[in-house]
Amino acid sequence: MKNILLPTDFSENSWNAIVYAINFYKNDACTFYLLNVGGFASIVTDTPYIPDSKVLEQDYINPAKIKLRNIIKRISVEFPTNKKHKFYMLAEYSYLIDAIRKHVKEKKIDIIVMGTKGASGLKEKIVGSNAGDVITKVACTTLIVPENAKFKELKEIAFPTDFVLHYNIQALEPIFEITEHKEASLRVVHISKQEAVLNIDQQNNKNLLEDLLYNRNYSFHTLTNKKVEDAVQCFVESRDIDMIVMVAKNLNYFQQLFFHTKVEKISYHTSVPFFVLHE
Repeated sequence: MKNILLPTDFSENSWNAIVYAINFYKNDACTFYLLNVGGFASIVTDTPYIPDSKVLEQDYINPAKIKLRNIIKRISVEFPTNKKHKFYMLAEYSYLIDAIRKHVKEKKIDIIVMGTKGASGLKEKIVGSNAGDVITKVACTTLIVPENAKFKELKEIAFPTDFVLHYNIQALEPIFEITEHKEASLRVVHISKQEAVLNIDQQNNKNLLEDLLYNRNYSFHTLTNKKVEDAVQCFVESRDIDMIVMVAKNLNYFQQLFFHTKVEKISYHTSVPFFVLHE
């Protein structure tokens, strides 16, 4: 049984992420927790206003619960036959990250699935992005679903890496689970800004990764491009990649790929979901 957290702001963007999650885990027994967090995120003062319990319940919690019930009703209409899925609703008045961290711990959440507004939703300055905050500040595997992403069965998964990290089998287990259950191929992509030989540590990490991938459906690819994010975009488009997988602790590399300042120049993650692994 998987426990999956679905943060929602009741937008069509967040509904799209919910639909993707339901389809992605259609063959798995899952408990989905629909979470709406209202309150401090939009307040700019040093001391946020905290309403008393009566006002809080009347003006924030109860209206959120009504909207959450409507989402569950919509799910029951559009996905009526899957008996493996259960849905519960959570309404909070808090800081978004604090609320998500609390429920990840209390509900033993395995995966967070949330939407983002595509290129403009993940900027170099992470502070302005809810999705970016969750990726970098919540220690839980997260599936980010861009607003234009539509579910399709996975065939090709890209795994960009600079071979700087030492991977272990526990960290990569979610990747193995996806590739095996979805019968998808893993494409390990190393991108350098200039032609360069891997140093000893990088070569050792690559060899270890190759050992971990033994007897699995994978291939290694090396690309050279002055702009890392452009190289990934070309690879994603040329291979018709269905999902990008990354390890969160490799944040510097992660930022090169997804937090580029000139976001109008990169568009691949407006339609390709990416799966961020936390150890």
